[in-house]
Amino acid sequence: MTARYRLNAGESRFTVQAFAEGLFSSFGHNPIVAIRDFDGEAECAPDTLEAAKLHVTIKADSLAVTDDIKEKDRLEIEQMMREQVLETGRYPEIVFESTSITASRLSGARYRVRVIGDLTLHGVTGRSLWIQAEVKTSEEGLRAQGEFTLKQTDYQIKPVSVAGGTLKVKNELKFSFDIGARKVNGE
Repeated sequence: MTARYRLNAGESRFTVQAFAEGLFSSFGHNPIVAIRDFDGEAECAPDTLEAAKLHVTIKADSLAVTDDIKEKDRLEIEQMMREQVLETGRYPEIVFESTSITASRLSGARYRVRVIGDLTLHGVTGRSLWIQAEVKTSEEGLRAQGEFTLKQTDYQIKPVSVAGGTLKVKNELKFSFDIGARKVNGE
């Protein structure tokens, strides 16, 4: 028997970090961006995590720089991210749909999980994004923690470059998450 869980952004932390490269990268900034508005559902057998499925939808314009930087710089980075990188007016949602989930019990209600799925970002659906996580289950819900990386160019996003290319963002981005989900009533 499977149970359904609703992701809870308010009880979660989901971030992406970009890294500077180029001649002046030591003067650059490796911004951490919070993914604030997302929702979705997970489905699985609570005692084994078998027959698991995951669907996540992110509002692309909800991403916000969390670093302690000047307000002017924060607004400039966020505007560039929304208008030039993500083009949120054309592509308002980022969607992940699992195609395969495998889990192995670590101990008790803790599992090591590998999620493979399709990510639609910037109007492009990439195949076989692999996510490693540790999942803890309880009577009320579950919590997943982990990291994954992706390359912007896989989604037809050109990494940002400023100052004539002497400072640019690396192609690979690092995502970190600690996401809580509550069991849907009646399950």
